[in-house]
Amino acid sequence: MTDAEDTEPKAPQSTSSSAAPPVTEPTGPAPVPLLEPREGIPPVTATEEDLDKVVQRFAEGSGPVAVDAERASGYRYGQRAYLIQLRREGAGSALIDPVGCPDLTTLGDALADTEWVLHAATQDLPCLREIGMVPRQLFDTELAGRLAGFARVGLGPMVEHVLGYALEKGHSAVDWSTRPLPEPWLRYAALDVELLVDLRDALEAELGEQGKGEWARQEFEAICSAPPAPPRKEPWRRTSGMHKVRRRRQMAAVRELWTARDHIAQRRDISPGKVLSDAAIVAAALAMPTDVRALCALPGFGHRMGRRQLTQWQEAVERARHLPDRELPTPSQASNGPPPPRAWADKDPVAAARLTAARSAVTARAEELRLPQENLLTPDTVRRLCWEPPEEPTREAVAASLRERGARPWQVEQTVDLLVEALDQPAPAS
Repeated sequence: MTDAEDTEPKAPQSTSSSAAPPVTEPTGPAPVPLLEPREGIPPVTATEEDLDKVVQRFAEGSGPVAVDAERASGYRYGQRAYLIQLRREGAGSALIDPVGCPDLTTLGDALADTEWVLHAATQDLPCLREIGMVPRQLFDTELAGRLAGFARVGLGPMVEHVLGYALEKGHSAVDWSTRPLPEPWLRYAALDVELLVDLRDALEAELGEQGKGEWARQEFEAICSAPPAPPRKEPWRRTSGMHKVRRRRQMAAVRELWTARDHIAQRRDISPGKVLSDAAIVAAALAMPTDVRALCALPGFGHRMGRRQLTQWQEAVERARHLPDRELPTPSQASNGPPPPRAWADKDPVAAARLTAARSAVTARAEELRLPQENLLTPDTVRRLCWEPPEEPTREAVAASLRERGARPWQVEQTVDLLVEALDQPAPAS
């Protein structure tokens, strides 16, 4: 896991006197530092022969299997896994090197009928899928913490507040493509799965007491059945600082620079940000320098950059400069969704009134249920429903619309009546 994966999002705090408070952090003895795995640091499995032994061992284990993956975000191109950690009752722990063992299909098949326990599963599943590990059932401890109403749902805080142990998180953002991996990093990695099944059991009990066990089961099934995310369209538009770029030819420069950078990063297998920063791309697009000397004067293109590098970036700017108008990008990416909410009052005042009422109702219900609003119903689902409601917003029609947009049965049950009422908003007085 990286720092980004172990952030601790805050559950919404209740502003209603009748709403249940969030799960509070226990006060009592200081958490016990978790310094060593129970059986010590397992050896790194990096050969097919050793992998066969791990597969057999874990196939013979019992109960859920804890699974985690470490990537090299910020160091390498893409999001491939560079270490896989597992733990299961009767099998102990294992650390597997996907560089030495790039195909873990046999392991995935051996655990196919086992519940996998992950923390923030959607972040690890894509890189696990790449190496042949696809769960059929899972338990996501981060999502379970959200549904249970915990204010802090990073793995460290969850283990600390639920189980009373303190995890050391100092190596979360290191370069996991390093070989050989230092022993302190391996210890950290093994400890990340040491108590994951224990955390799962405690959270399952908490959810059961709150009457949310079925909700969690539906959420976990939805994660397992979700198809891989399609490639992002026009990913260059996500360049940080893109909002400063207004003209179409400048946008073309961002696109050309971003594409050139991506090709170089992929070829060299390094993070694109280490090739050229987003800030430098935006600076060049805004300035549209006419030669290498002018480019060199811009932030991010200083004296440390070689002539060859400067030339390739200037060539990207020149490609954008000479593109015919018909090939320039449009100011905004085409969208099949509703316009930004800030524009609703002018475009459709009635829809704006529906959205205000719906947001308020869903937020209040989320507070009552002691969970984040986005876990009760995604903001995008609320917006789309309010922009294009059913012709006759009956309970059945609204429920069908929510299901079509991916809402789970428990979400429909908790929000459909509120939304039916919100959709029945009179036109605002002119």
